[in-house]
Amino acid sequence: MGKGAIKILGLSGSYGNDSKNTRLVRLALAMAEEAGAEIQFWELTEKPLPLVGEEGCWQNENVKEFQSLASSCDAFIVSSPEYHGTMSGVMKNTLDWLYKDHVGGKVFALMSSLGGMSNSNTLNHMRVCIRWLHGWVIPEQVAVGHIKEAFDDDGNLCDDEILSRIETLVASLVDATKRLR
Repeated sequence: MGKGAIKILGLSGSYGNDSKNTRLVRLALAMAEEAGAEIQFWELTEKPLPLVGEEGCWQNENVKEFQSLASSCDAFIVSSPEYHGTMSGVMKNTLDWLYKDHVGGKVFALMSSLGGMSNSNTLNHMRVCIRWLHGWVIPEQVAVGHIKEAFDDDGNLCDDEILSRIETLVASLVDATKRLR
């Protein structure tokens, strides 16, 4: 890893740029960019990742590109909607394509979105998964409950407290990444 700007990859456990969960990732990435980071977002609708174990999946060009990109990044902003008390299948499949060789020793920031009350189930499950990948998850995390009402008609996050928590999360990610490089 070089000494220039840190490189952060955003991963969403939702398909499409219109999902509120993806909006959270893009908001955090924009904050990281303002802090001097180089940012990228893996858009699953443009470059879908096959299900792990699917016929031909190990030679899939999107998988190879995704793993190469992950290897070149210093840190990750990861957010998943919560479905049935855990991360989405989309998020789990995305993480399943990463290995210690790609992300070991790198820093992760976690967020989640929920239709109802905020809790930490998805965050905890992602934390366990990333620990198995030898990634370092920062202690700050953000769960946004009642996600359908979280953004106004212009796409802005409505709750200033949550916005502040995301700012703190991003600052911690950037700081921890600089320290660990």
